[in-house]
Amino acid sequence: MEIEILNGPGAAAAKIIMTPGETATAEAGAMIGMSGDMSITTTTHKKKSGSILKSLKRMLGGESFFMNHYDAGPAGGDVIVAATMPGDMGVYEVSEGDNIVIQGGSFVASSHDVNIDMNWQGFKNFLSGENLFWLKASGQGKLVFNSFGSIYQVEVDGEYTVDTGHIVAFSEGLSFDISKAGKSWISSFLGGEGLVCNFKGKGTLWCQSHNESEFGKTLGPMLRPKE
Repeated sequence: MEIEILNGPGAAAAKIIMTPGETATAEAGAMIGMSGDMSITTTTHKKKSGSILKSLKRMLGGESFFMNHYDAGPAGGDVIVAATMPGDMGVYEVSEGDNIVIQGGSFVASSHDVNIDMNWQGFKNFLSGENLFWLKASGQGKLVFNSFGSIYQVEVDGEYTVDTGHIVAFSEGLSFDISKAGKSWISSFLGGEGLVCNFKGKGTLWCQSHNESEFGKTLGPMLRPKE
């Protein structure tokens, strides 16, 4: 399986190119188009092994209840997928013992042997104003995730601090805690930063250039109510 990111970083889509017999799994509604020899199966989890419980857990993590599985025909094929929000996309090679945690709503597609499950981040995320539940990607294969705005990658070796609304994904081996951005709560909120995540350890952190919540706060008052 090969994955090409098209038209990034502002309006990225992912072209998944498959050899004969390969299967790609994607969020429901993510497909833009596909070659004529592809077939689609819709389940609540893995192909031929649907799970209502796992689907409900994914929904808590910000994803859809159903997943689509694209099967390449005898000549192979491709499918193009994209996220709802405009922005960038990243590709990660998941392997045994090298899992990553993804923010809710950022999973787009993966190889069939990649497992997507809910990851409980505790009430510290509730205090930050972010989702209580994230997603963990494990297994073996390629993963496509999206961001709001462009993605930049940080290799953490020690400590690194990020605004809570700009986190896309991080290595499972990194730990974090929530704290105020400034020396005092007053300076933190007057400075517009509020709460931040302090990551510790060694691993990779993916951040997004824009904050969905802040964008919504800016755009909301400009929207005209329905008459």
